[in-house]
Amino acid sequence: MKKSAIVCGAGGFIGSHLVKRLKEEGYWVRAVDLKNPEYSKTFADEFIIGDLREQDVCRKVLNKNFDEVYQLAADMGGAGYIFTGENDANVMHNSATINLNIVELCHKHNVGKVFYSSSACMYPDYNQKDPDNPKCAEDTAYPADPDSEYGWEKLFSERLFLSYHRNFGLQVKVARFHNIFGEEGTWVGGKEKAPAAICRKVAEAGNGGFIEVWGDGKQTRSFLYINECLEGVRRLMQSDFTGPVNIGSEEMVSINQLAQKVIAISGKAIGIKNIPGPQGVRGRNSDNKLIKSKLNWEPTLPLDEGLAKTYRWISEQVKMLQTV
Repeated sequence: MKKSAIVCGAGGFIGSHLVKRLKEEGYWVRAVDLKNPEYSKTFADEFIIGDLREQDVCRKVLNKNFDEVYQLAADMGGAGYIFTGENDANVMHNSATINLNIVELCHKHNVGKVFYSSSACMYPDYNQKDPDNPKCAEDTAYPADPDSEYGWEKLFSERLFLSYHRNFGLQVKVARFHNIFGEEGTWVGGKEKAPAAICRKVAEAGNGGFIEVWGDGKQTRSFLYINECLEGVRRLMQSDFTGPVNIGSEEMVSINQLAQKVIAISGKAIGIKNIPGPQGVRGRNSDNKLIKSKLNWEPTLPLDEGLAKTYRWISEQVKMLQTV
């Protein structure tokens, strides 16, 4: 008999890729989101358009004992959405409401396992001030001091799912994602993250021009290609480890270095102009000691390879938009 899974947030970037991965593994998949995937047709057996902030919708979606539930639905975006402060109330209310609804129904229907996608944004600001030496091991989460309300909500929801694990025996898996990117991710409109935004800017720029990068460009991050992310999620779900655990790359680069990599992939002669803008913490990098210990695995794909695939896809999107 086929295993059954629900993917919440299946219209989004990671969720749509996860649905495809689960189908390839032979699952029957019910998907739910406010919208269909933007750039390709869903692979789900059933796709429900609905608002998971509404309890009636959640009860329709999670109406029996599923083998696995993947809770990726959230109000989120890149630095331009998260760090301006203008969306804080929506980010906190919308995501927390979804998580409260889903975890209670997972408990009520005694689902086999539930995965919750947390974020590296929950790590304390005070450990991420040195761009060359950020501290993001899982046990450094407390004393808590995320740099955004998005991070605070993620930390709250981690505790929410883990409390259901302790009190009710709900089988929970929690991962902290570090900047996931790849094809079919948001690349325009204000919610795109740094790799997609830079790929778009480079694709739009002409030879001899320049692209704008927020901040001084010396802030550091690591970025994880989507296929590596999915592998980590599936390995965590198949393990006996609850988490939280980092799912990210240890290949840290500055944002200016990220831009230079994309420019090199494009083959164009383009400069970088650093301008004022939201940039988050000064440094962030995945610490993979725990995932190596617990899952005997860590991501290995070089950043350049994932960026090349992503740039090609975004470049095609830009060309299609320009010809409309």
